Amino acid sequence: MRRITCLVLALMLALSLAACGSSAASNQGTVQTDAAGGTGVEDGVLTIAMECAYAPYNWMQGDDSNGAVPISNVPGSYANGYDVMIGKKIAEANGWQLEVIQADWDSLVPGVQTGIYDAVIAGQSMTAERSEQVDFAGPYFYASIVCVTKKDSPYATATSIADLAGGKCTAQIATIWYDQCLPQISGALVQTAAETAPAMLMALETGSVDFICTDMPTAQGAVAAYPDMTILDFSGTEGDFQFSDEVRAENVNIGVSVKKGNTELKNMIDSVLSTMTADDMNALMEQAIVIQPLSE
Repeated sequence: MRRITCLVLALMLALSLAACGSSAASNQGTVQTDAAGGTGVEDGVLTIAMECAYAPYNWMQGDDSNGAVPISNVPGSYANGYDVMIGKKIAEANGWQLEVIQADWDSLVPGVQTGIYDAVIAGQSMTAERSEQVDFAGPYFYASIVCVTKKDSPYATATSIADLAGGKCTAQIATIWYDQCLPQISGALVQTAAETAPAMLMALETGSVDFICTDMPTAQGAVAAYPDMTILDFSGTEGDFQFSDEVRAENVNIGVSVKKGNTELKNMIDSVLSTMTADDMNALMEQAIVIQPLSE
């Protein structure tokens, strides 16, 4: 009789544990579904990341002049630039507050993937490779690819990339400019990639390289900050960098990245960006170039 009683109790305990396990699994599934279905902005704060060192897209300054926004993880510092202006437009249109986080270039994609921030607005090209890791809203700017050199450089009169042969050059790391553009210049002496846009510009300013490759807004910001520089624009000529139409488009279209599958947030951002024309974007970029710091 005692043996039968023990067996009954054991069976009841097993059934109880199974029921608890089933309930826990059910609850866990509900939590995961809720987390996956949210925008990340339920708290009313749109948290975005950028380098804060990539004028005129974004930069860091010491006060809130010209509409700058505090950088939450760098006390006493403020972010400004085209990316901040776009972030403010998106936040205001949706009734959100805007929070800016400073992050290194290589940590931008991992940060949005893991939910450290809701979106990245940092002058990112909408490449196929990045699109495998994040979803893009936009574009929020269309940028052509150019080179920049010194006005007194022998390369200042170049009319095609072929005229840049023999010159020392660089570009920012992990960009189409360094990985795909510079290798197209036959005879170019490609130097180590610059870690940041300011480092790239300083390499040119100090004579470490003869020219750099970048996008038009960065180049326009460069000549505003460094009057001794000039832009080499080969766009629309046979001497331009050569890409398929698809590759060119994905590398000159600048987008806002969000976590893969966060369709709701992507659509809310797109609803704002879709109201802007290319002329609107260019006008806003011109404002950013005017107010950018003269040097970084």
